[in-house]
Amino acid sequence: MYTPALQNRYKDEIVPALMKEFGYKTVMQVPKLKKIVINQGVGQAIADKKLLEFGVKELTDIAGQKAVQTMSSKDISNFKLRKNMPIGIMVTLRRDRMYEFLERLISVALPRIRDFKGINSKLDGRGNYTLGITEQIIFPEIDLDKIAKIMGLQITFVTSADNDEEALALLKHFGLPFKTSKN
Repeated sequence: MYTPALQNRYKDEIVPALMKEFGYKTVMQVPKLKKIVINQGVGQAIADKKLLEFGVKELTDIAGQKAVQTMSSKDISNFKLRKNMPIGIMVTLRRDRMYEFLERLISVALPRIRDFKGINSKLDGRGNYTLGITEQIIFPEIDLDKIAKIMGLQITFVTSADNDEEALALLKHFGLPFKTSKN
C-alpha cells in the first residue's frame, strides 16, 4: 500500500524528535497535522460568474481534489451581495492527499515565489497556521495561458497541538521555511 514520503518521515523522524524536544510520555501526545484547508475568496464573482468556474478548476488542479463553492451568509448592500450568493472556493485535504500537497508546497511551489525569504511564523494561538499566497501561479499545476485572473489564496494548517510553540515545532520539522527572527 502506498504512503506519501512526508507521512513516513513524520512517523520515523518527526515523532521521535518532538517526543524528545517536549518530553512527551507517549506518541499519542505528539501533535499531528489534522487537515489542510485551501480557501480562495472571489469577491469579483458577484459581477463575473465565470471567475468562479475558473477558480474551482484551478483549485481542483492545485489540490488534486474537487473544490467546492462557498456561499455568502448574509446580505451586504454596499457590496451588492445577497445571502447564498457564491463568493468563494474551498477544498479540505486530509490523510494522503494532505501530505502530498504539503510536499509539493514545500519543495516546488514556495521556492517559485519571487524574492522569497521565508514565511511568517505567526500562529493563531490555538496551534493552527494560515499562510497567505498572493498569486496562484506559483503552483506548477496552473497553466499560465489559461488563467483568467491572478488571485490569492489562503492555506490553513490545522494541527492537534495545544499551543503555538508545539505547532510551530511540528511545522518546522515538516520543512516549512519560516523566517528566522533577528533579535
